[in-house]
Amino acid sequence: MTGPVTLGAAQMAGTPQLVRVIDVLGEMFADLAAGRTNSPARTVIEHGPQRVLLVSPAVWERRGVGSVKITTLTPDNPDRGLPLIHGIVALTDLTTGQITALLDGAELTAVRTGAVAALATRWCTADDAEDLAVIGAGVQARALVRAVSAVRRIRTVRVFSRTRSRAEQFADWVRDAVPHPVHVSVGDSAKAAVADAAIICTATSTSDNTPLVEADWVAPGAHVNVIGGTHPDAIELDPALLAGAMAVVEDRTAALEGAGEVRAALAAGLIGVDDLHELGALVTGEVRVGGRTSVLRTVGMAIEDTAAAVALYEGAAAVA
Repeated sequence: MTGPVTLGAAQMAGTPQLVRVIDVLGEMFADLAAGRTNSPARTVIEHGPQRVLLVSPAVWERRGVGSVKITTLTPDNPDRGLPLIHGIVALTDLTTGQITALLDGAELTAVRTGAVAALATRWCTADDAEDLAVIGAGVQARALVRAVSAVRRIRTVRVFSRTRSRAEQFADWVRDAVPHPVHVSVGDSAKAAVADAAIICTATSTSDNTPLVEADWVAPGAHVNVIGGTHPDAIELDPALLAGAMAVVEDRTAALEGAGEVRAALAAGLIGVDDLHELGALVTGEVRVGGRTSVLRTVGMAIEDTAAAVALYEGAAAVA
């Protein structure tokens, strides 16, 4: 019997694979919003300060696939010269029960997180949105630049990180990574970086509940992708922005459990649960942004790993 295919970073790279993941995630979110599939809660085992082991299973019935991801999050790993996230994803065929692929979990997490943000960017911004601000300079920030650049022709990128040297290195990487001419600059502050940006992405490992981006720094009509934070009450974006913006989440229940900005905005009475719009509703056209300021707050879901894994597996098979 043929064993599972192994997919590493090289097999997940490239714009065609990324666009495939974005498109397949769109199908999955439509199913999720319509109740045609679901995503069970992750099992989280804490084994030290902010150190966790996560096990994330899910099945996508319409596609006939399931997956299980095992992930570790170790906040002090960057000081060791190691990635923050390690993991592996097993993709299964629901008809035969066979494991069809084993995928690098850290790379898959980065790809699907960026792809979710790109999917929201596709539906929340104008086709000519070209100014991108990035708060953070790690692996996830790189994934966001790749993904957003796959759906919008980015012309300018402004970067801010609390560590100036990391921001400078990230800026150099952006100049080489974006496949068309782009002007990249490093801001002296988060405020300077996000000023007048059409698209803002925050991707930090903050554990704080003090916003990194204040509401009045965000230009009217801008779109913000918020993906960082190390625990359910960590905040990157001022929750006050949600009061006047279209608040987009992957899934309401998941957001109530794990999205710091959403939890804070609800607790302060700034929004109600009905003000949270699921991403699948944007994909199907049930709701529209209509030029409003918009915020996607992600928490990551197991079903996203399943969708991304099958997209990457099918993409690799198509070119084999």
